[in-house]
Amino acid sequence: MTSAPGVIRDSIFRFLSALERDATVAEISDAVALQLGSVTASSVRSYLNSNAPEVFERTARGRYRIRSDAEANVRHVRLNPAVQSGLAILYHADCFDWLASCAPNSIHAVVTDPPYGIVEYSEKELTKLRAGKGGVWRVPPSFDGNRRAPLPRFTVLNEGDRDELYRFFRRLGTLLGRAVVPGGNVLVASNPLLSHLVASAMANAGLELRGYLARLTMTMRGGDRPKNAHQDFPDVSVMPRSQWEPWVVLRRPLEGRVQDNLRKWKTGGFRRLSDEQPFGDVIRSSPTTRSERLIAPHPSLKPQNFLRQVVRASLPLGEGVILDPFAGSGSTLAAATAVGYPSIGVEADPKFIRLASDAMPKLASLRQIDPV
Repeated sequence: MTSAPGVIRDSIFRFLSALERDATVAEISDAVALQLGSVTASSVRSYLNSNAPEVFERTARGRYRIRSDAEANVRHVRLNPAVQSGLAILYHADCFDWLASCAPNSIHAVVTDPPYGIVEYSEKELTKLRAGKGGVWRVPPSFDGNRRAPLPRFTVLNEGDRDELYRFFRRLGTLLGRAVVPGGNVLVASNPLLSHLVASAMANAGLELRGYLARLTMTMRGGDRPKNAHQDFPDVSVMPRSQWEPWVVLRRPLEGRVQDNLRKWKTGGFRRLSDEQPFGDVIRSSPTTRSERLIAPHPSLKPQNFLRQVVRASLPLGEGVILDPFAGSGSTLAAATAVGYPSIGVEADPKFIRLASDAMPKLASLRQIDPV
């Protein structure tokens, strides 16, 4: 594999920064391979040796760590906010670079809807989406006078796509394990076909799998008759019509007991709806309203009514900072502002940064029936 100069070095730096200790060449090679694909141990060893002692320090035979003063020698993302709106700050950056550069133990909860497989948000597939050509995106026809939102067709992902997806979420889990405080909740939107992969990748990165939230909503996925044979098999649906959306629930491991963690870090559980009613793992949710889509025409926009419930519950004492590392139109940040929480978002696409700048204050100011 041929990599641009510094790519392997920066990948090693990110891994060792997240690990906060020394590691063997084999451990480092595995971590680099998760980020960049197949990389030989000899290439990793060569980069370690060529960047020592300026960046990496050899602690024993075959073991390395980052020098304490090495950050001055490695390029980091500039932490200059692109948008500030109420209690929310939005950065224009690659989320992996931002997470590697942010202060450890600085985030109290994560609520996010990532791009799955990285495939559907590539420039090629976004161009097809905007042209109504489909590709990975399923662009359904109008129904009963309403135009249906496009949906990614994850059944088209091949084994290589799924391997890339696993590496993506394992890398995300590793970096979140550094940024999030002990006991901090990590809530990740998924779908029935891929939630198991997301859960296993992030759990293998060191986060604890705590279960799933079920957003009950008609997603319009599945339920179709066989393609080009619907008249031959009118009584057959290829797969069940999906009426729910799974959210993977993880957390960074606690320090001591739950009560100890709550006292020290303000995290370790979910905020109750009331004295009598705990936060539940099934949430009824209508589709995103037309008024919200007019404000923020993002293909994966979640409704404020649902997001505000999830965001509110993610901080058990109502204290701390919410992070959305894939902020999109800023809907999660708007929900956090609406319930009174400070939040941080990171978004790599400049088109969505511009959209979020206008949409965030409008979404946050929407008045809706609040089940809490």
